[in-house]
Amino acid sequence: MPAEPALGPPLAPPLAPPLAPCGQMWVFAYGSLIWRPGFEHAGQHRALLRGWHRSFCLWSTRYRGTPERPGLVLGLDRGGACQGLAFRVPGPMAAEVLRYLDDRELPDGAEVVYHRRVVPVRVADLGGATVPAVAYVVNRASRNYVPRLPADRAAAVIAAGIGQMGPNRDYLLNTLGHLAGLGVRDQGLERIAALLPPHP
Repeated sequence: MPAEPALGPPLAPPLAPPLAPCGQMWVFAYGSLIWRPGFEHAGQHRALLRGWHRSFCLWSTRYRGTPERPGLVLGLDRGGACQGLAFRVPGPMAAEVLRYLDDRELPDGAEVVYHRRVVPVRVADLGGATVPAVAYVVNRASRNYVPRLPADRAAAVIAAGIGQMGPNRDYLLNTLGHLAGLGVRDQGLERIAALLPPHP
């Protein structure tokens, strides 16, 4: 009798995207996902998330800085509220989009700086309806987590940081510019931007 073929490791179960009752998946964007989502969607809507706020609370030693000169990137940290965008993803595309987002925010072999969560967001132009949305919140146990950094210190770090995705300054200013386009003000980010030294 021929030998049985060796069995490889079990395949990971397919992603089960968290679909809303409408059969679609929602994704909450608060930083670079606003201006560089990188996935197809059926619509985008201004949205409010309570219980979390946008903060430059994560060191970046790759995308917006280096190990020698770290930059800072945004995370959703506990407390307050955050206005951003909710992207609406059709159900048939949801698993692919979720896989893309996990690869982007939770890359294999990298420091785990975010946790994927499903959070309730209020969508402004849907009559204020609340929908369950995928969001990537800060992992407070990460060694890259840096809470309550003073605005002047954050500005100095951001002014000097340059990584694989470009200057840290551009990350901040792009986020602020796109928030302004949505009619959203973030006083914390505005304070940091006002303290940036002139561009060399």
